[in-house]
Amino acid sequence: MSISFDHTIIAAKNSSASAEFFRTLFGLPEAPSWGPFVNVQLTDGTLIQFAEPPVDDIQFQHYAFRVSEDLFDEAYARLVDNDVEHWADPRMTEPGTVNTGHGGRGVYFRDPTGHFFEMLTHSYLTPQGVPVP
Repeated sequence: MSISFDHTIIAAKNSSASAEFFRTLFGLPEAPSWGPFVNVQLTDGTLIQFAEPPVDDIQFQHYAFRVSEDLFDEAYARLVDNDVEHWADPRMTEPGTVNTGHGGRGVYFRDPTGHFFEMLTHSYLTPQGVPVP
């Protein structure tokens, strides 16, 4: 028996702008969209669906994406080139830099809605599920 992650819906103030930010940052093509969703499909087939909820107040969430070293370099350059505020740490005490913890690189930034995204090159867990120091 197996299990894999299929999709998630991310609340957005402007679903088109949020999806475009995400696609541009990670160099992804447009994906078919339907109903209230503007979709982004990751290279592994996972679907990220941006939707505008019928409420004014959106609770900000955290989403982390593990990327290759090459994609990290490309996406990080886009963050810098587009003056996207970013931090090395989740407490936002190290602005404008990248962390090198857990055997890889990582960076935190906000999308147009304000969700707190993380891009990292190495998981926090070993293949056995043990946290990397």
